[in-house]
Amino acid sequence: MPYLQREDYRLHYTIQGDPRAPVLVLSHSLGAHMGMWQPQLESFGRRFQLLCYDHPGHGNSEPRPGTASMADFGADVLALLDALDLERVAFCGLSLGGMVGIWLGAHASHRITRLVVCSAPAQIEDPTLLRRRIARVRRDGLEAITDSVLAGWFTPEFRQREPECVKWTTQMLLSTRAEAYAATAETVCELDLRSELSRIDLPVLVIYGANDEATPSAWNRALQEKISGAAGLCLPGAHLVNIEASNEYNAAVLGFLAPR
Repeated sequence: MPYLQREDYRLHYTIQGDPRAPVLVLSHSLGAHMGMWQPQLESFGRRFQLLCYDHPGHGNSEPRPGTASMADFGADVLALLDALDLERVAFCGLSLGGMVGIWLGAHASHRITRLVVCSAPAQIEDPTLLRRRIARVRRDGLEAITDSVLAGWFTPEFRQREPECVKWTTQMLLSTRAEAYAATAETVCELDLRSELSRIDLPVLVIYGANDEATPSAWNRALQEKISGAAGLCLPGAHLVNIEASNEYNAAVLGFLAPR
């Protein structure tokens, strides 16, 4: 497996597809790993070379020592691009990955051609629930929050209809290192990119789930309104709308990133 050596940890990544095709970076959610993008790989892979990576302490990436800022998560992406000699890429991020995308759009727009931000606010308005979840993870492990996380990731109808998918995503969550989850969640609690949205000067698509309680529709619409020229799309589903509404999600992202 390919790794990028950072100062105190190694970052796991994969790059696949036609090397002549433009590159699309896929950045996953808190508590997930690059496997979250499985429903997108075939569809996106027809038009792009796909660069996927695991955030520190998630999937096969090593934990980052201590608590980080969103700038540190953005620096991981820029280091990958530099190491692979990629000057400009399209970027698609969901939840934590979308927050990274917002930071990149504000601070490194010269490296991004088009940006998709999904289920990701510029600020968590009330982080009380997330702080309680952090404390519980540190006390009792990720198993203690599995049910509440899955309840946020998918609607009840989807969980009932797709038990095998729910089982797979549960395993994905539990593969995350508990302290890395907690430390990354602390970064999310402290996030405030509101003043930087006006700096984003590139095409942006904001996608969100109609039933997402973790990042409500109003937060996503506000994000869209504050980024000049941004388009917005509401899809049926909850937080991991790329899985719950994969066909609609794939069509929307490809229509935005690679219009025919």
